[in-house]
Amino acid sequence: MTAATLIEVKNLSKVFSGANGNQFHVLSDIDLRVTEGDFVALLGPSGSGKSTLLRIIAGLIQPTTGQVLYRGQPFSGTNPGVSMVFQSFALFPWLTVLENVELGLRYATITRAQKRDKAIAAIDMIGLDGFEGAYPKELSGGMRQRVGIGRALVMEPDILLMDEPFSALDVLTAENLKRDILELWQMGKIPTKAIVLVTHGIEEAVYMADRALVLSRDPARIVNNMQIPLPHWRDRKSDPFTRLVDELYSILTQAKDAKAIVAETSAPTVRKITIIPDVAPGAVTGFIELVDDLGGRVDLYKIGESLAFDLEDLLPIVETCRIFEFATVSSGDFDLTPIGRKLADATVLERKTIFREQSLRYVPFMERILWVLQSKRNSQMPREFFLEILQKNLGREEAETQLDTLISWGRYAELFAYDEDSKLLYLEEMDTDDAVPE
Repeated sequence: MTAATLIEVKNLSKVFSGANGNQFHVLSDIDLRVTEGDFVALLGPSGSGKSTLLRIIAGLIQPTTGQVLYRGQPFSGTNPGVSMVFQSFALFPWLTVLENVELGLRYATITRAQKRDKAIAAIDMIGLDGFEGAYPKELSGGMRQRVGIGRALVMEPDILLMDEPFSALDVLTAENLKRDILELWQMGKIPTKAIVLVTHGIEEAVYMADRALVLSRDPARIVNNMQIPLPHWRDRKSDPFTRLVDELYSILTQAKDAKAIVAETSAPTVRKITIIPDVAPGAVTGFIELVDDLGGRVDLYKIGESLAFDLEDLLPIVETCRIFEFATVSSGDFDLTPIGRKLADATVLERKTIFREQSLRYVPFMERILWVLQSKRNSQMPREFFLEILQKNLGREEAETQLDTLISWGRYAELFAYDEDSKLLYLEEMDTDDAVPE
């Protein structure tokens, strides 16, 4: 018997408009189906639009094109069949545990006594029996998140949407909460018929979900729909488990995290600009040193586990190494290239030279910054000039982040200098007294 379709997303796209009229494509051509019995994990690089997609499914954000159907029907406003658990605990500090959970029933057409009974049952189900009268400030982080889950479950939703619900918790608390949620789900102790989990942890997805949807970014598209057929409870050390984790690592590291935009300056030629992840040079060199000490090749899942790195920590470093050609990635394995090994063994000054050469070779906007500074008579240019270029195709926040990263890398490679007070980029060979006003 075919499982009933609960949620269907059809040809969905989302475009945000910036203050200057620019449009930013976050989601593009998203099609997905969630049926009864599904536990789906959404994975993707940071900023890929996972949370935006979840909020559109919940009806908290409207799509630009396409539609979301609940049980085959469109809906207006919030989705009547879903409840959502957020990354932040989102509790009202002046309300007790019981009162916070009861908020989930504020629009329910039942009596006050019935609301109270349902809330108490939900609190008992999530393991907070005895804390009904406590206030959020009296609870640990894990207990606060349990209150948020109770508030979502008290509505008896068909679909439970969870947006990185464990990321704000310490490791042990998160593990306990994951196991409790899985037990409630596996034993049928909750009315929920499907769960959709946004996570940045590949191992978390393989441990909990039965299907993983992998998103690319800029804009986000579903690039893989991977089944996770392992029976519960799952052994993280088993070969089938690690193979699936490795496969997801491989898919995610092959998905293009970088994108290209076009520079519109007075340069002789118009070139594409590779956007580099927001990661510090020291994080890259430290990771390369570690991999070199381990023989020049590592399994990304195992090294991430050893370092307690999740997807959000590891992917930017891996992608930066790929952009600068310090490493290659295949089937979840990270291999240093000859230039990567050379970097690991280099002195501090030699590393700066290597970074300088690789930056100019593989990050065209870095070359563009240098070209502009060299073209100026006083060899200086306000930060705002470069920010405006980036902003033509990026939002203000992303353009700021990208420029900060470029400045950090450029200063490390000694391509140019930057003065925070005057917001000027300038060449160090010049007289800095002239370049940077007092």
